[in-house]
Amino acid sequence: MSNELHHAAPGPLKRALVVVYTQTGQLSAIADRLIEPLVEEPGIGLEVVQIRPRVDFPFPWPFFRFLDAFPESALMRPGEIAPLALPADESYDLVILFYQVWFLAPSQPVSAFLLSEEGTRLLRNKPVVTVVACRNMWMMAHDRVRARLAEIGARHLDNVVLTDRAPTLATLLTTPLWLLTGRRKPVPGLPPAGVAEGEIRRSIRFGRALRDALLNDREQGAEPLLSGLGAVQAQPELLVSERAGSRSFHLWGTLLCWAGPPGTWQRLPLLAFYLVFLVTIILTVVPVSLALQAFLRPFLRRRLDAVKASYEQPSGSGLERLAHYDF
Repeated sequence: MSNELHHAAPGPLKRALVVVYTQTGQLSAIADRLIEPLVEEPGIGLEVVQIRPRVDFPFPWPFFRFLDAFPESALMRPGEIAPLALPADESYDLVILFYQVWFLAPSQPVSAFLLSEEGTRLLRNKPVVTVVACRNMWMMAHDRVRARLAEIGARHLDNVVLTDRAPTLATLLTTPLWLLTGRRKPVPGLPPAGVAEGEIRRSIRFGRALRDALLNDREQGAEPLLSGLGAVQAQPELLVSERAGSRSFHLWGTLLCWAGPPGTWQRLPLLAFYLVFLVTIILTVVPVSLALQAFLRPFLRRRLDAVKASYEQPSGSGLERLAHYDF
């Protein structure tokens, strides 16, 4: 996906901006499918821009380069990105931001966009739709994104979350192998890593709903545009693990940043030690924590339901409009 402007003469009635950063290409595929109805609608002008880091992140990742990216990712201290090459006075009726989750935070390029003067200018006072694609843990990243959007005065109307629906134990193997080898199906007998192709195809329903909303000025209001389309299904039982992981990433990330900048040899011993620590936690503490949560779940149902409802806002998990747009 490259920077391009889609519109029909004499001019569109509405203008929308799509901002994407992808490594594997999966997020661009999702974006392309979702925005199809907007591209085809002559009443909507659509600008699509790719975020480009000053220093590219590799794909597939070398192993220690992958680990070395976690401190700045978790702490939201990203490297610089290139300007988006948009006119300084450009304004849009809607912004759609697609992002990945890196170490329980938005990817570094997306963090850089959100923290930049250009990103702040483009998003301030604008209705924003976020679209997340990840393995299964996205809630802490979502907290950070919506907090930043609120801080700069954007109106966060909708959040769409597309996840890998394969069994958790399978994704613990297939996802890192995909990132480190570049192969989506690295293990025979296990499902491919990432969001399923069927889910990607069905994401067009969100574009159809956004098209209708823009043509009817609904983006000017405060109500979500994608309710009733199964936009997000939160798993509140994962929040405990996410919070524990986020605290660990923050502590170790701070220590690693103190040791030296990315790519320096001073980080290597700490990274190796952290890897041993992380694997130990995954093999010991995480299973015990999940078993304890499963035991306590019947007693915590009301609290879990409240957490689920909170993280499914603003778009929700309802399906009442699905028959109209999912065809």
